[in-house]
Amino acid sequence: MQIRKEGIIIEKTDLEFENEGVLNPAAIKEGDSVHLFYRAVKTGNHSSIGYCRLDGPLTVAERYQQPVISPELDFETHGAEDARIVKIDNLYYLTYTGYDGINARGALATSKDLKTFTKRGTIVPPITYSEFVGIAESLGKVNKNYYQNHKFYYQESDPEKKMMLWDKNVMFFPRRIDGNLVFLHRIRPGIQIVSVKNLNDLTKEFWKTYFLTMHEHIVMDPVHKHESNYIGGGCPPIETEEGWLLIYHGVEKTNRGLVYSACAALLDLNDPSKEIARLPYALFSPEYDWELHGEVNNVVFPTGAVVFGETLFIYYGAADERIACVSTPLKPLINELLINSNK
Repeated sequence: MQIRKEGIIIEKTDLEFENEGVLNPAAIKEGDSVHLFYRAVKTGNHSSIGYCRLDGPLTVAERYQQPVISPELDFETHGAEDARIVKIDNLYYLTYTGYDGINARGALATSKDLKTFTKRGTIVPPITYSEFVGIAESLGKVNKNYYQNHKFYYQESDPEKKMMLWDKNVMFFPRRIDGNLVFLHRIRPGIQIVSVKNLNDLTKEFWKTYFLTMHEHIVMDPVHKHESNYIGGGCPPIETEEGWLLIYHGVEKTNRGLVYSACAALLDLNDPSKEIARLPYALFSPEYDWELHGEVNNVVFPTGAVVFGETLFIYYGAADERIACVSTPLKPLINELLINSNK
């Protein structure tokens, strides 16, 4: 299996909205064009979503001079971050993280034309971290790392503040499954799944019931060394004959700090809550200077992937400062995953 690092394709500019960095792009292919919706960071670490179009997988053909999505609502006052995008039933679903300076939570915007987006608000659990802990501790079937995470939540804030449950890396499957809208999301340290007929079903009562059987909704937890700290969704799942190909990120705590790598797994086509294969090693890791050094060192963070012919192109944030791409033949990657099948 060959992994080719194609290098940096987009860097920050002097424009105010992206003068600190560009990273973590959503990607969707239309014809021979790839549309990227990337996180643009301005001075003060405030983020919006920028846009550029590629001719083919690597050549920048058009780039907007202003954001396509800017922070406007209460839950995103400090940033709209880390988008992912798919098309379902002729509607584009762009998910992103809204950050209000304290809480980071998954949100949704939709579009019919990739130009005008309508914000639908947050679609993750509207509960506090302490409420979640109360439910999770009572179950006895959930990895204790899900609720023994107080240092992460309160290390930089007042413990008395009502911090919401951080739920990020939301990404939809690119079609309905058994008539349902299905998406992955991430409550540390693993990846979970939601399936609903209609997004209006995502009420507070729905989530309380969901958490009472949370162990049934965990798709993947950390297993291997390169993902031992936590994992999270990367690129929206890609449908193949052998299963849903999931490119995700894994984080390992090392003597040089946290290291973010890109990882790969296969989920069952008919029941994507079932993991059927996972690479026991990272698909690719920080290697070059522009991945090792930046706003956050030692980071490759995959968020979008497209297929041209028989080749998979994966777009990622490099050291939280620039956008790069890797390519790999799709079939050998699937074959390598099948060698590591859980079946």
